[in-house]
Amino acid sequence: MNVLLDNLSLYAEGLLGTIELTVYGSLLALVLGFVMASFRVAPVGSLRVFGTVWVTVLRNTPLTLLFFAVMLGLPRFGIVLPFELFAVLALGCYTSAFICEALRAGINTVPTGQGEAARSLGMTFVQTLGGVVLPQAFRSVIPPVGSTLIALAKNSAIAGAFSVTELLGTYKTLNELGYSIIWSFVWIAVGYLIVTLSISAIFNLLEKRWGVAR
Repeated sequence: MNVLLDNLSLYAEGLLGTIELTVYGSLLALVLGFVMASFRVAPVGSLRVFGTVWVTVLRNTPLTLLFFAVMLGLPRFGIVLPFELFAVLALGCYTSAFICEALRAGINTVPTGQGEAARSLGMTFVQTLGGVVLPQAFRSVIPPVGSTLIALAKNSAIAGAFSVTELLGTYKTLNELGYSIIWSFVWIAVGYLIVTLSISAIFNLLEKRWGVAR
């Protein structure tokens, strides 16, 4: 307990950094994932191609490599942001590819007849997607989206290697102060458990409220 009690402010700062990365990264991933899923089922061929390329490239790129590309590549093009924002950008874009595929799988579970019926009533593609298809698809994708965001929370640990304040990075300071590395990691693991179990609890509530009965 001494490791935790003697360095409570350090752990709190790291936990807060991880929570911020998780929340902002999740919001970006959900927005981009929704947009890319819409592109992938759009009637416009160029949008489908863009969505497919986005998902294919990001799903097959190591997240660490994406962090390097964002952190070191974007400043070369004059885009200079705090490292925290770069980390959110990398996490959000990477995770959006998996959110997109989860949403697209949910969209495919909706009977095509419902979309055709909506279009026969004069509804546009956007109206059909937003008013008919996605509300039903959302119910079936709650568990996979929750699992994806839990993975994002754990992936945020990579940001510590790029001078971003987060939970895993606290071990460096603790190691320099001479604390047991084992107990340092034990309390770091507890912190990640708090974050991931909180996300799991939120999505369990969403699934009970709106999920598809099985």
